[in-house]
Amino acid sequence: MTEPHVQASLRGLPPMDSLLDQIWLEEWIPSLGRETVKRVFTSVVNDIREGIRNGSVENTSMEAINRRAASVFARRGCSSLRSLVNATGVVVHTNLGRSCLAEEAVRSVSDVARSYSTLEYDLHAGERGHRNDHVEWLLCELSGAEAALVVNNNAAAVLLCLAALARDREVIVSRGELVEIGGSFRIPDVMAFSGARLVEVGTTNRTHRADYIDAITPDTAMVLKVHPSNFRIQGFTASVDRQDLARSAMDRGVISMEDLGSGMIVACGELGLSGEPTIRDCIAAGIDIVTFSGDKMLGGPQIGCIVGKRSLIGRLKSYALLRALRVDKMTLAAFETTLRFYLAGQNDRIPTVRMISERPEALRKKAQRLARLLSKRISAGVFEVIPVSDAVGGGAFPAETLPGFGVAIRFRGDVPSTGQLLSSLRSAEYPVIAGARDDVAVFHVRTLLEGDEEKIARSLESVLSRR
Repeated sequence: MTEPHVQASLRGLPPMDSLLDQIWLEEWIPSLGRETVKRVFTSVVNDIREGIRNGSVENTSMEAINRRAASVFARRGCSSLRSLVNATGVVVHTNLGRSCLAEEAVRSVSDVARSYSTLEYDLHAGERGHRNDHVEWLLCELSGAEAALVVNNNAAAVLLCLAALARDREVIVSRGELVEIGGSFRIPDVMAFSGARLVEVGTTNRTHRADYIDAITPDTAMVLKVHPSNFRIQGFTASVDRQDLARSAMDRGVISMEDLGSGMIVACGELGLSGEPTIRDCIAAGIDIVTFSGDKMLGGPQIGCIVGKRSLIGRLKSYALLRALRVDKMTLAAFETTLRFYLAGQNDRIPTVRMISERPEALRKKAQRLARLLSKRISAGVFEVIPVSDAVGGGAFPAETLPGFGVAIRFRGDVPSTGQLLSSLRSAEYPVIAGARDDVAVFHVRTLLEGDEEKIARSLESVLSRR
């Protein structure tokens, strides 16, 4: 634009009073507030002013301004943390909130959230209590450990143990276990942040008992065994059995610690899996300190657990960093309820355990029900029950697949592509995250909760009605 045209376009922009007096804003002002709506319009108008000056914007009408503002209102006018349908077949889906809580755990959260509670009050003694007491006994019963402590996640558990037990001293780790997991959580970085000094032993693929023993010095505080999460080395490999590692550490007066990552209370065989130890296995092997997550294989809320020797847990409880890592009342309520299911042997009440252990024939029937429902509701589609490969997720059992079933959707006539369909389902009033195979959308039924079939049908109807 020439300079006169630029000035004319700038002068032609509608005043703020006119923008705020529009009737359509009655949809957004109650939820966002008038001042927020005003700030959005200010930002939009400023962007358009800049576009006028540099020549990148020509449409300066009120309609153009409204379209931009409406896009912002749509993104910001409703909760961004929302529930959705997980039809991916990945049970512990990190991006979708990991484990779903049992209904009883949800009620426990609701009960303590809406009222005062015994978070740090001992009803029997009539005096101040400790928040850790609500779950410590349960963790000890389930793991065989002498004592236990919880913090806000497993990364915090590892950090607290290293800082409290090994600060300014050496910690020995196999080179094959110096892993990075989700969120750029790197063992060497956590070690450095804790103040402990990392001592690497062995090679990437082979570490022997002698490697640990030869590295122990008077300045060694700990030998640390780290779960590789979703990383595996296969072929010419060697690692040290945890019982041998624990014995070697004890004989030389240093602490043995194992970061299990995704801790398991139920034996793998009961879930149709293999190759992972339970928390009790690690304690029985003589490991002094074991850390693990509560929101993965355990099926509870996000929480980090530390179990082990009473003397060491006592040092952690008195360490100043603990206060910054402590767990809130709602998390403790959900975790206590989840642990009590394990204590009572009612593992199938926990959604994560139930999903992982569900048998293929039951999944086939579930897929058939979903296919029948969708066939009745969506005339433009053909729905086929197909075998699929599901996954545990959460960095656990990366080499194992769970045989399952899903519903593939194919359309007749002028219909969206698979990519368009998946995108539209994500943007539906009730979002659905589905899988795809051979350029066909697939709803894996293993991870569907009660009522999700109806939500899938409604979202599909909504998506197709807009075409």
